[in-house]
Amino acid sequence: MAKILKIYPDNPQENLINEVIKTLNNGGLIIYPSDTVYALGCNIFDIKAMEKLAQIKKIKLEKAQFSIICNDLSHLSDFTRPIETSVFRFLKSHLPGPFTFILDANKSVPLAYKNHKTIGIRVPDHPIPQLIVEKLGHPIASTSIKDDDEIIEYSTDPELIAEKYDHLVDIVIDSGYGDNMASTIVDLTSGEPEIIRQGKGIV
Repeated sequence: MAKILKIYPDNPQENLINEVIKTLNNGGLIIYPSDTVYALGCNIFDIKAMEKLAQIKKIKLEKAQFSIICNDLSHLSDFTRPIETSVFRFLKSHLPGPFTFILDANKSVPLAYKNHKTIGIRVPDHPIPQLIVEKLGHPIASTSIKDDDEIIEYSTDPELIAEKYDHLVDIVIDSGYGDNMASTIVDLTSGEPEIIRQGKGIV
């Protein structure tokens, strides 16, 4: 059964964040808030956790397009090929924020991303995922939580989310109601921003 942790975004409790970190290091899955929608996350370097994440989404891991959640742009070179100064400035002017930026992946990406030519980078403007990544010491893999109802599209109530994912994840972070609009996906592989999906963020 999933453990529900009530963590306040304006003053996240350190002991609860540490519990989240321990769970991620032990291969657990979490549901966490962001500046857009609630999302599923796991340790990016734990292949078994990544496989569990893919199973929940009912896709094969090699075909999964899980975003990489960072707390700033310092991890960029760990996952992406060198980028132009103009692209870096563009990223810096829009992050943290409700965007997923598609960039060319390098050859030292984690095992689960090895066959991917591109990678999606997120730096949410929300203290909880930022703190998790900072304390974990590296980014997490992430995917949005969709609702079965296409009209609602995204689940926003953490209590209902916990009910639905009770036997699938280890921790649900309750940080109040989430948004129901996902991030804007922007492809930067050509050097010029191309909007793939219009979401919350305005380019």
